[in-house]
Amino acid sequence: MTPTNIIADLHSHSTASDGTLLPAEVVTRAAGNNVDILALTDHDTTAGLNEAYRSAKENNIRLIPGIELSATWQGKLLHIIGLNIDPEYPPLKQGIKMLKAMREERAIEIGLRLTKAGYHNTYENARRLAGEGNITRTHFARYLIETDAAKDFTDVFKRFLVRGKPGYYRVDWSSMEDAVSWITGAGGIAIVAHPLRYKLTASWLNRVLTAFKDTGGEGMEVVCGRNTPDDNTRSALFARKHGLLASQGSDFHEPGKWVELGKLAQLPDGMVPVWQHWIQH
Repeated sequence: MTPTNIIADLHSHSTASDGTLLPAEVVTRAAGNNVDILALTDHDTTAGLNEAYRSAKENNIRLIPGIELSATWQGKLLHIIGLNIDPEYPPLKQGIKMLKAMREERAIEIGLRLTKAGYHNTYENARRLAGEGNITRTHFARYLIETDAAKDFTDVFKRFLVRGKPGYYRVDWSSMEDAVSWITGAGGIAIVAHPLRYKLTASWLNRVLTAFKDTGGEGMEVVCGRNTPDDNTRSALFARKHGLLASQGSDFHEPGKWVELGKLAQLPDGMVPVWQHWIQH
């Protein structure tokens, strides 16, 4: 098995955060799609990993323990994926605890703001949909769609949850430096998730990637979820420029509405895949 014929999906979500499938179901679905290497990367939590490990053993699939950390750098929101982490690393566990509290605070505030705008009980129902998992804006979106307040996720975010809209609430998450240090301290590799989704100018993205590498980051998603072929080509240029390893992931959340697990374009030529480290072990 070589890096080029591996089917790797290194970005996925379960009910531990804002996915709709249990961790075991995500793994089973990936195995059914012939994924060789899967990373479960729930938002600011590793709670689904033990269940995912058991399912990976049953399905004969390589599971990479992961997480998607919320971070802020110079006022810009970033998501930093940690791959091949030790979830028991104490500073990471403490960081997760802090981020969970910040998520709960944001969710309560979003609910209060939506109530003022005439949309009642949104926090309670978002919490219901989240169950024991970390609460996210996606849970608010699902409830607003469920009650016909919006037609789809794009409509929800555009009308309710972005800056200047009634449910927007700014959070200064962990610093990028802290997020990367938690990942690397846990023995993992830090990856910038979906870098083009932040809608940064090329100048800003170059600044982010320079700072990210300077703090110990090693890679970026080159092929991800809803990228177009042009997006993949553009991401590859940034990865080459900054000497970053290339990752790929569907950012799968639920069947039917997201790119399917493992159904991704190949990395552009000349990329060094992050999974090269794991296929030899």
